[in-house]
Amino acid sequence: MNDKVVMPVWSIGTFLVLMNTTMFNVAIPSIIQELHLTAGPGSWIVSGYSIVFAMSTMIFSRLSDYIPIRMLLSIGLGLLGISSILGYLAHHFDILLAARLMQASGAGSVPGLGMVLASRYVPYERRGRAVSMIASAAALAFGLGPVAGGMITEFFGWNGLFLVTCLVFPLAPILWKLLPQESGKAVRFDILGAALTAVATGSLLVAVQQKSAWLLLISMISLMWSIRHFRRVKEPFLQPVLFRNSGYRKLLLIAFCAFVLNMSMLFLMPLALAGIFQKEAAAIGTVLFPGAMLSALLSRLFGHWIDRYGNTLFLLCGHVLLAVVMVVFSLFIHLSAFVILAGYMIFAPSFSAVTSALSNEVSRILPKELIGSGIGLTQLSQFIGGSFAVAVCGILLVGQSNQPLISVFQHIFLLLLPVVLGSLLMYIWYLKKEAGRQKRLSL
Repeated sequence: MNDKVVMPVWSIGTFLVLMNTTMFNVAIPSIIQELHLTAGPGSWIVSGYSIVFAMSTMIFSRLSDYIPIRMLLSIGLGLLGISSILGYLAHHFDILLAARLMQASGAGSVPGLGMVLASRYVPYERRGRAVSMIASAAALAFGLGPVAGGMITEFFGWNGLFLVTCLVFPLAPILWKLLPQESGKAVRFDILGAALTAVATGSLLVAVQQKSAWLLLISMISLMWSIRHFRRVKEPFLQPVLFRNSGYRKLLLIAFCAFVLNMSMLFLMPLALAGIFQKEAAAIGTVLFPGAMLSALLSRLFGHWIDRYGNTLFLLCGHVLLAVVMVVFSLFIHLSAFVILAGYMIFAPSFSAVTSALSNEVSRILPKELIGSGIGLTQLSQFIGGSFAVAVCGILLVGQSNQPLISVFQHIFLLLLPVVLGSLLMYIWYLKKEAGRQKRLSL
């Protein structure tokens, strides 16, 4: 496989698909008004998409252990195409929600399979560049999504947002031609295990969002059932051997924490800009855009540097800079919108450095036969962390409604500081364990 061509093309597809994730955030008020909805059903257009997208990413990554990536990509893009047409024609909430959920089920194929492709077929000495390319596309997509979403909604209506993902289809013939020829593996896919994982994960996320004890109970029962199931099945959906790898477990928690921080920032910064500084949607996008663009530009360099200097430097320095931003926001966010602009210009590249190095490290410590399952589970952990963070931040905002708005945001950013420090300590622990393991192997 010519990764110097395939990975840039795949990164463009990742950018288009992930931008669709955040474009709808700014369109929710228009959708609610036009379809005569309340905020509750309207929020499912975003939260429902996130839950299905997370599971889809995991399932496509796991399926890549059995089914050729070319075939899986075709299935994912097919679902994207059908759902995009359905969403563009939708004028009722039920059809709109169905289109969004179907869109999420197809969209998960692109970032999930992209990481598997890089980990499986790009040599380790160039893998950092490939992983960083996908990370930079994701960072730019998250930053441009609200800006593009606002402009498209204003000029073409919210239905026009569904057409953006159609831009990925001209890339399909290129990828189909360049992707490696793979043969399928005659192993029965663990459908029950995938279903139990979906129920456990989905009900947990909704339970946090809705503060539902019943859904939490369902999630716990599904989790216990799935653990028992995975121990008894020959080829389980989630392979227990991954959890017996202590290094991988630590990286999994770091991935969770990283996305808690990222999605908290993307959720809180627009609210702070609107609530504290009375910024409109276009101005909010303008404030966030420089950080996203800087992250996209630097991520390419991060890839070269990761290949040259290794993952450790970027994971350590990235965590330190993330902690600095949390401290600055908790102390000085009330001074000016420029504090948010400057803080995000530090945060976004630091987050990209951490996630790029983390994905590269996961691909380094896992054997080839566990790459699909391991990458998929890592991305699932990230999306769970992001969804969990948004739900908890929303609860904290409502719970402190009697406090001055500035103090509320300062308190939440201060609470995010232990998340950064805990993740940093987890990585230092990981380094010590890895050093001890390498020493034992050399004896």
